[in-house]
Amino acid sequence: MDQFVINLIFVGASFALYIGIAIWARAGSTSDFYAASRGVNPIVNGAATAADWMSAASFISMAGLIAFVGYGNSTFLMGWTGGYVLLAMLLAPYLRKFGRYTVPDFIGDRFYSQTARLVAVISLLVMSITYVIGQMTGAGVAFSRFLEVTNQTGLFIASGVVFIYAVLGGMKGITYTQLAQYVVLIIAYTIPAVFISLQLTGNPLPQLGLFSTHTASGQPLLTTLNEVLVELGFNDYTGNHGSTFNMVLFTLSLMIGTAGLPHVIIRFFTVPKVADARKSAGWALVFIALLYTVAPAVGAMARLNIITTLYPNGVAGEPLAFDEKPDWMLNWERTGLLRFEDKNGDGLIQYYNEANPPARAIEEGWEGNEMVTFNQDILVLANPEIAQLPGWVIGLIAAGGLAAALSTAAGLLLAISSAISHDLIKSMINPGISEKGELLAARISMAFAIALATYLGLNPPGFAAQVVALAFGLAASSLFPAIMMGIFSKKMNSAGAVAGMIVGLGSTVLYIFTYLGWFFIPGTNMLPNTPDNWLLGISPLSFGAVGAMLNFAAAYVVNKMTGDAPAEIQELVESIRVPKGAGAAVDH
Repeated sequence: MDQFVINLIFVGASFALYIGIAIWARAGSTSDFYAASRGVNPIVNGAATAADWMSAASFISMAGLIAFVGYGNSTFLMGWTGGYVLLAMLLAPYLRKFGRYTVPDFIGDRFYSQTARLVAVISLLVMSITYVIGQMTGAGVAFSRFLEVTNQTGLFIASGVVFIYAVLGGMKGITYTQLAQYVVLIIAYTIPAVFISLQLTGNPLPQLGLFSTHTASGQPLLTTLNEVLVELGFNDYTGNHGSTFNMVLFTLSLMIGTAGLPHVIIRFFTVPKVADARKSAGWALVFIALLYTVAPAVGAMARLNIITTLYPNGVAGEPLAFDEKPDWMLNWERTGLLRFEDKNGDGLIQYYNEANPPARAIEEGWEGNEMVTFNQDILVLANPEIAQLPGWVIGLIAAGGLAAALSTAAGLLLAISSAISHDLIKSMINPGISEKGELLAARISMAFAIALATYLGLNPPGFAAQVVALAFGLAASSLFPAIMMGIFSKKMNSAGAVAGMIVGLGSTVLYIFTYLGWFFIPGTNMLPNTPDNWLLGISPLSFGAVGAMLNFAAAYVVNKMTGDAPAEIQELVESIRVPKGAGAAVDH
């Protein structure tokens, strides 16, 4: 059967499943739309949360990031999973006990301030819109390769599917759709990894295969990978070649950024009881770990496979000839995401580090690295083809990549629509709106959010990858400290919280724009983005943790100057921290 037909069957069947679930779990009330009537089983919610969190970035990009840098990029694994521990221990149960639908709702009520609510809404919208761009472009990449349509057509199909299940079902539809998407994406990620681990090491578990003996060389897989990389002039795979200080700060930024992301937090508002919120976070960690413990193995094995393909007789032997390129290279070259150039006209593909050329490159007159473009995002999608796996595995990867992008896009769109319909319209502009009117407003704002996301996906700003770091910085420096102080500092008042959010948000944005340009416009940066110019050696990507510290400091200074929160607010905070029930479950 033709590969295109196989891809169509897998993707079409998964889309039919998502739409069927949306029709079955259609939202009939605002409680259904915002929080699935708070009746979701903790294990189901854990899987849905895992799918919500494991976006196109986790599924498509993370293994590529690890493959081409090695140990240094394990910060993504440590930061993102560490953020879930923070969520489970410090935030989720208390936010569920408070009983609101959204993060701005909690901040506005806890700090008895519409200004605090508005600052939270602005932070949420900036972060969520930023993330949605990445999900839509990720869906476009997967569609353009596997369904052989243009990027634009792929985006319209993805938007149409999300529109049906997100607008119809709200949180209720999205929850059960994300459960299905988790199953699709975890199977799609692990099956190719098992095959590749068996091929290279004879061990069916990729997590163990990474540390097993490489069958072809008879030595540990990572030792073999280190040797071939060093021979080609690259850094060894298992060493840390960056600043340890920045590594710690970046991991901390990712941790507290994760714990402050609103589209993840709102998932914990959907369970019946406070204890279930903590159980949900625990299950989410288990489900996320299934993918995150496989990612380093996928990255390392794919990097070794690529080098083995380019140097079939070993790195000391003759490189691959241009006219002998395997089918997977020809397939991906058509997308423009992979490109080769015969710089010295010898008909062979030389792949090495130009900045640190091996002796052989100089002796044989090589004129530069001839794999001129290798988009790291294609690594996971191309993996089954690189390893020459059956066609159905490639179809599975296509469905998995789309499931990862669409599940997160739906969660973000729900966060955007609830911020507009509930936090702006219901809480600030028109408090007297009926439930039916609010549900209509939520659906209309969801439709507008999808239209905006589609437009930005069709015309992605060139800075989408950089803005993802800004989104973490924003969450870490604005919402996370406000939520923490809202739960654990009963004396913190509204003036302190607002001042803290503005200082944290402002300092992070200013620091990032100083090095990356105002609104990321090229040429508008005030200082070159090099380690020599960074303040105290702190990378702009790592500044979110510093912004959070400034937020806490500013909030406590202003609080001391303006007096403690009113007695009734202090009593409210005390009641949140008492571990008693938070209302009965609602049966679906």
